Amino acid sequence: MTDAEHMNIWMRPERPARGPKPAYSRAQITEAAVRIADAEGLEAATMRRIAAEIGAGAMSLYRYVPSRDDMVDLVADRLMAEIDLEGVPSGDWRADLTRYAEGVRAMWLRHPWIATVHRSRTSFGPNQLLLIERLMGVLDAFVSIDENLSLMAILNGYVEGAAREEVSRAEELRRSGLSESEWMARSGPRVHQLLESGEYPIFRKIVMEARQPHLTRDDQFRYGLERVLDCIAAAVPSTAEPPVAAHREGQEDRDD
Repeated sequence: MTDAEHMNIWMRPERPARGPKPAYSRAQITEAAVRIADAEGLEAATMRRIAAEIGAGAMSLYRYVPSRDDMVDLVADRLMAEIDLEGVPSGDWRADLTRYAEGVRAMWLRHPWIATVHRSRTSFGPNQLLLIERLMGVLDAFVSIDENLSLMAILNGYVEGAAREEVSRAEELRRSGLSESEWMARSGPRVHQLLESGEYPIFRKIVMEARQPHLTRDDQFRYGLERVLDCIAAAVPSTAEPPVAAHREGQEDRDD
């Protein structure tokens, strides 16, 4: 099948216009796939395994989900539903974007196998589209659509990069059987050697002065997120400030 002939899973009716009601729903099939992926990774969620999970014949599953790619699209869109943006945009763009970023990170930590999903192909599932509408709506009244896309790309780049690194680190620790403090201790001799050499002044500064490596994972994420939001703030007109912040500045002006 060529790209031009490809039919998006969301373009296919879930049930035929005529005939008996299907024995299973896409939602049931998708939930089964997510359960398997959570337990054993996405590769374990084969069509045969999913069929066994719900008590269906392996070949019969293809009547509901025609291909493996379609299944991946379904589970990826299902995870988008976990990012709660009810009530967004709220009028406080910084709070809205913070809520979104923390929601995406939490979803990644619950389902670390999302890191194995190739994101280059966009399926435009219903949950993804709702997320786009709400997220892009946060800055829609204040910047052009192109500027909005660029700012969201910066935000998503940070969030996904931080989450991916956190998931990867957790997997390394799991495989090693070490605690985080034990993992860090293994680097001690090499770090000491580098410090003693005196050849790397910036590295010495990182080791001796930097606070970030000693923060919790939550605080490290928030620290970086605040820097990203500060960058976004530079591109957003002052009229987009939250009402509370605007009121506070006005009060300070009157006090002066």
